[in-house]
Amino acid sequence: MKTSSSLRLSVLDQSPVPQGRTPREALLHTLELARLSDRLGYTRFWVSEHHNTRTLAGSAPEVLLARLGAETSRIRLGSGGVMLPHYSALKVAESFRVLETLYPGRIDLGIGRAPGTDRVTAHALNPHNTFRDEDFAEQLMDLRAFLRDEVVEDTIHMKVKAAPFTDTRPELWLLSSSGQSGLFAAQLGAAFSFAHFINPHGGRAMMELYQQRFRPSPELATPQANVAIFVLCADTEAHAQRLADNLALQMLKLEIGNFTPIGPEAEVNLSRLPAELQERLPYHYQRMVFGTPAQVKQQLEELAASYQVDEVCAVTIAHRFEDRLRSYELLAEAFALPQQLAEAAATAA
Repeated sequence: MKTSSSLRLSVLDQSPVPQGRTPREALLHTLELARLSDRLGYTRFWVSEHHNTRTLAGSAPEVLLARLGAETSRIRLGSGGVMLPHYSALKVAESFRVLETLYPGRIDLGIGRAPGTDRVTAHALNPHNTFRDEDFAEQLMDLRAFLRDEVVEDTIHMKVKAAPFTDTRPELWLLSSSGQSGLFAAQLGAAFSFAHFINPHGGRAMMELYQQRFRPSPELATPQANVAIFVLCADTEAHAQRLADNLALQMLKLEIGNFTPIGPEAEVNLSRLPAELQERLPYHYQRMVFGTPAQVKQQLEELAASYQVDEVCAVTIAHRFEDRLRSYELLAEAFALPQQLAEAAATAA
């Protein structure tokens, strides 16, 4: 692992639709956030896939990424992630080879296996989805073969190749909040991202297992991994606490089946919650880091050290878009990302 001073920071944006906003505004905010992340020196900008929800607008990451490539110039762009069981491996490979052709050397293909929705919607997306480990593993093997232009005897890969044919290929990442995909990533020699913001337990053990069982591949000689976590950075500790309380409340609402959008921080009063719900709040605080820039920097460095990774992917959701922008600005300043970007540009010149 690299030293904490060289910790890389990336962004995972879910295109949230807060109370009083529209899906169009949410997607336009994603574009603005991508431009900001590009300027500030973040390593990657990933967008998520969710279906049948009014609170998140990103249902087709490959479409959104095509626009994001035109809005940015340097930052890597990717899916966090495409839910592979909904689709054919060939279609996913071709979509991301198109993106790689448009923006060579900048595309990450992040793959997930969770539905990203309820089971009824998952069935509507793919009536043949079995949710079995064996089927997902077979899809992954097919996807890798299509990305590599492999010729595999006695398979469809003898005759079918993923177009367009390019000199570079997307970087393959497997995403997980439970762990099984970490083992798949290790066997495939692919990169791995653990979603701590979804599940704060078990990730460190799975990351260690991924690193121990990693098999070198033509794409990766050594393990490459990051951890994704909710990050709320503010100018004052009190403001960060209000943002964290609101996000914890929103996660609690989702847990009990209340799918209303996140509302203003001023309306949050956690003391009014029933005792049994207040007892759940500490779990949701474990899914995030929050505070002033110095506090957040220390927490992220400790998180990265505990996971033994050199990259953290920040997920920031708040009612006001201005608070989200400010959080990413303060985070970049805390880690001196703009200065590092300027130094790298000067060296390249």
